[in-house]
Amino acid sequence: MDPKQDNQKETPENGLRHRHLLGLSDYDSDEIELILETAQQFRDVLNRPIRRVPTLRGITVVNLFFEPSTRTRISFELAEKRLSADTVNFTASGSSVSKGESLKDTAQNIEAMKIDMVVLRHVSPGAPHFLTRCVDAVVINAGDGAHEHPTQALLDLLTMSDHFESFKGLNVSIIGDILHSRVARSNIHGLLAMGANVTICGPNPLLPIHLDKLTDKGSVRVTHKLDEALEGADVAMALRIQMERQGRNLFPSTREYHEQFGIQMKHMKHHKDLLVMHPGPVNRGVELASEVVDHERAVILNQVTNGVAVRMAVLYLLSGSRLET
Repeated sequence: MDPKQDNQKETPENGLRHRHLLGLSDYDSDEIELILETAQQFRDVLNRPIRRVPTLRGITVVNLFFEPSTRTRISFELAEKRLSADTVNFTASGSSVSKGESLKDTAQNIEAMKIDMVVLRHVSPGAPHFLTRCVDAVVINAGDGAHEHPTQALLDLLTMSDHFESFKGLNVSIIGDILHSRVARSNIHGLLAMGANVTICGPNPLLPIHLDKLTDKGSVRVTHKLDEALEGADVAMALRIQMERQGRNLFPSTREYHEQFGIQMKHMKHHKDLLVMHPGPVNRGVELASEVVDHERAVILNQVTNGVAVRMAVLYLLSGSRLET
């Protein structure tokens, strides 16, 4: 069965035409806008004295994490608890996976316990798509290898929408390790779908070879010079250098990388309206100077806060539940 076909709903009762969130490559602007609007509603809920709603009461969600995670895992757990869902947390270490059990067998055994939704993080690109063929539960991609990380891109979009009236014509530069970044791919899909202009910048070995095949939603501008990427940019998104995904060093040193591609205070002074973002964790003094991380125009902690609201919105919309706030 074609997973894209299996990902379509016959009747989009909640406005989403997809049964799963596997990536943003096949989500259009209307669906993304709906998620962002719903997240804004849940953000209001999170600002209340009692930050819990009964929306997912009776729904069981399994967090299936085969890769280390801090922000994403905690954010999903908190979102599920705020929605009153029953939550089960699974990590590969100390489980049957360490004894050789496959992803398919693990998921089917968990589903036999009558679960409704699976949040999956996996080292292999395409693992969430594969999982939809193995279980009947709704599948949400929490990051699959270097492929996509859709909820991170959605929270990034929500953070941008707090500062800009429209995505149309917004100039966003994504800087760093594009080659290994699932965050970059999901952001490119989401930003282009919403009408933004995207520039990517980094050392040549850290950029994908076939950029023209990265998305069918538009084209991205490519530069190897940080000053060119920042000129005219409204948003600069720095990405972590993912040493763990590199089989060999693809640049001379972190010091040299910072000198050529790290956003420093001189850039903040020259580009006085530039908004700085980073999906975390930040390597201070590498992607961003320490002073930039703490700058008032760096909205990294806002991204973390918005992550809970976005994941509440995704869980709610895909569950088919009725919003009770």
